[in-house]
Amino acid sequence: MGGLSLPALVGWVLLAGVAAIVHQLIVGLAAMHSGWFPAFAVTLIFLIIGLVLHIPTVPLALLVGYTASTGPAFADLGYDFKAGWLLRRDAAPWRPFEIEGRRQQYLAQLVGFGVALVVVALAWKAFFSDGKVPPVAEVYVTTIKTGLEPGTMTTMLLWAIPGALVQLLGGPSRQMGVLLATGLLVATPQAGWMVLGALVVRQLYTRWRRRGIADAEARKESDEQAENDLSLVGAGLVAGSSLNDVGQLTKAL
Repeated sequence: MGGLSLPALVGWVLLAGVAAIVHQLIVGLAAMHSGWFPAFAVTLIFLIIGLVLHIPTVPLALLVGYTASTGPAFADLGYDFKAGWLLRRDAAPWRPFEIEGRRQQYLAQLVGFGVALVVVALAWKAFFSDGKVPPVAEVYVTTIKTGLEPGTMTTMLLWAIPGALVQLLGGPSRQMGVLLATGLLVATPQAGWMVLGALVVRQLYTRWRRRGIADAEARKESDEQAENDLSLVGAGLVAGSSLNDVGQLTKAL
């Protein structure tokens, strides 16, 4: 494959397996803790590792595509685990309710997987022929074509230290180091401004709801209700965005 010798092919398979496992764990845990999955950032790291190892273009592209596809799937699983726990944590009796809930989640995953296969089979050609390729794919292609500049690996290792410190200070529930790295890799400033704007709205609404409340327990309940309200707003925004995506898909077909 791509001019790889047998030992190199074995090494490529081992690297792909390790990359997939690491990618799943990092992305899945980040999604479950913070609701954000840094698939782009983690895949780019393994892409750079592949460049350092001088993997040929075709095997490297296959490695990147395979690694990139594993993270979001596990992130979705992380979302499901957390959603299931939030829904079923107060159920009684807990065990049979939990088992049945997991079964329903598994069936829902199978349905979603089937729908995704149909949509991709119908839409991929129209999207690609129209030039609608994800921006991250263009970043990967450009990186593979240009290769590494001298000192790239040294720079990565040096900046891994402050990244690890930020992650450690933030704790697993915030994933601050991963979010910082993702923000630095996103080339669309509007996305960052939207996130900052949403955080401002979140803080203002939480403070507005707790106005005039002096009791600590009541303030905690108010904050939880604000969290629920904003979650519903976020769900509505996601639903609207999904409808827009469906409209784009219909036009493409």
